[in-house]
Amino acid sequence: MIALLRGVLIEKHPNQAIVEAGGVGYDVTIPVSTFTHLPDPGSEVRLRIHTHVREDALALYGFLTQDEKALFEKLIGVSGIGPTLAVKILSGLAAPDLIHSIRRGEVDKLVRIPGIGKKTAERMVLELRDKLPAVVGDEPETPAAATLSAIDQDVLSALLNLGCARPQAEAAVRKAKAAAGPGGSADFEPLFRRALELVR
Repeated sequence: MIALLRGVLIEKHPNQAIVEAGGVGYDVTIPVSTFTHLPDPGSEVRLRIHTHVREDALALYGFLTQDEKALFEKLIGVSGIGPTLAVKILSGLAAPDLIHSIRRGEVDKLVRIPGIGKKTAERMVLELRDKLPAVVGDEPETPAAATLSAIDQDVLSALLNLGCARPQAEAAVRKAKAAAGPGGSADFEPLFRRALELVR
């Protein structure tokens, strides 16, 4: 599966980017939030890609940030939301606002997005409320997460992929880092092993 695409931006439109990589032009569907931060055509661009395979088509969905891609993938996990609607949702509300609205159950705000009815909005809240990270500054649990280094974030991501709950995983990463001390190893694997023991 294509996970990342780096090449020259040939064309850009509010819902589409054409990227040439290795002599091939890839047609990528993008949300407005990605479009507004794309460079001018002719520049190099790097997009995180979600490859969506159906019996009759293979479609690429592109995002400038991993966070936006992760949010898209959570949205398409909600029953009744396909990739096309998920892109519309990300275009209708900035990612932090969308997370905030879902976590707070603000259905009235979600139904303002074109294509989102009340039932779909309620499903989004029900299925995603506890699965989305709080926006920095939104709730007190986030400042600690915001101070994590890139390696700490990788360890946290690995723990979450194993099914650990976010609060316990964040606490385990912090404890593992503290246990290593200032002169401790900053490598991914030793930190991950320590955190994994602490999270159980």
